[in-house]
Amino acid sequence: MTSPLLLPYEGPHLTLRNRIAMAPMTRNRADDATGVPNPLTAEYYAQRATAGLIVTEGIWPGVLGKGEPGVPGLTTDAHVTGWRAVTEAVHAAGGTIFAQLWHVGRMTHPRTLPGRATPVAPSAVRIESAKIRTTEGCVPHVTPRPMTTAEVEATVADFATAARNAVRAGFDGVEVHGANGYLVQQFLAENTNRRTDRYGGSRDGRLRFALDVVTAVATEIGPGRVGLRISPDNPENEIAEQDPQGTYRTLVDALDPLGLAYLHLIQRGAYEALADLRPRWSGTLIGNFNGPEPTSQRAGEEAVAAGLADVFSFGRLFIANPDLPTRFATGAPLNRHNPSLVYGGGAEGYTDYPLHQEGRTHPSLHHATT
Repeated sequence: MTSPLLLPYEGPHLTLRNRIAMAPMTRNRADDATGVPNPLTAEYYAQRATAGLIVTEGIWPGVLGKGEPGVPGLTTDAHVTGWRAVTEAVHAAGGTIFAQLWHVGRMTHPRTLPGRATPVAPSAVRIESAKIRTTEGCVPHVTPRPMTTAEVEATVADFATAARNAVRAGFDGVEVHGANGYLVQQFLAENTNRRTDRYGGSRDGRLRFALDVVTAVATEIGPGRVGLRISPDNPENEIAEQDPQGTYRTLVDALDPLGLAYLHLIQRGAYEALADLRPRWSGTLIGNFNGPEPTSQRAGEEAVAAGLADVFSFGRLFIANPDLPTRFATGAPLNRHNPSLVYGGGAEGYTDYPLHQEGRTHPSLHHATT
């Protein structure tokens, strides 16, 4: 029987060759001074163009949204030119590619930001339990500066402008990163949003930033080109959501009438978000499991077969297996990525993973079946 992941997908706004999406993954290979993508980036994504959909690494929509060294931007003409080389390479290989727009909020450091600026966030709540990468090594987080209401509104506009730049660069659409404890989820979560203006307080207030961003982006480039990624009940980066079911049911109910390209839902934690939210979302739903080990082909197949997702995204497996759909189709062994080569560097651990038909394996890897 044909794997449900290998079947074509025809949705309201997406036509995909298969139901395998490449999840966004930070690779830290852009020019740190400018945020322009590395020339190798076009090769990297084109190698993976057999995915039904590629979602890029997170791209900052404003300079205060940059989280780490080597993260790319999408605010200047040079950024647009750099990303156009990527989209042209992917399209030439028959692929579909969305740009993920990623503002990290408090998840950055003055050593990373221009002029050693203080990170901004909904409220002055510091991350206590972890350190963050900078050009000067891993260091403790600082207390972020609460954004003024005007700054929140300006950041909404930054997302819309970056989305327009993405279209100029040839992307098929954009994904707003609302997951994993970054700025959008910092507004959603009670422990990181202690505001008393219209962007805080009640549940409706905490939802306002996410809704404003998605609405502004959809108005700028059309809702059929816009996706949103969320991770309900995800404790990553010291997020604590008191009522994830109530929060995300309300969010999904508000967004569903917009007719977005997709909802990208990460399930992690006790809340079974896919089963709970799937009936409330009438458009395309991309599922994802975030666990200690890469999600297996079987887990993705089961989610799609059960109707919990229309498409399923894989992250770490795509790092070491650029031809992942072919490997799924043929049962070829999968390479496990080398964690030491994920962030930063050059071609090693980035564009040098071989295709299966080349008959060779990466020298630093061993085979994995998940």
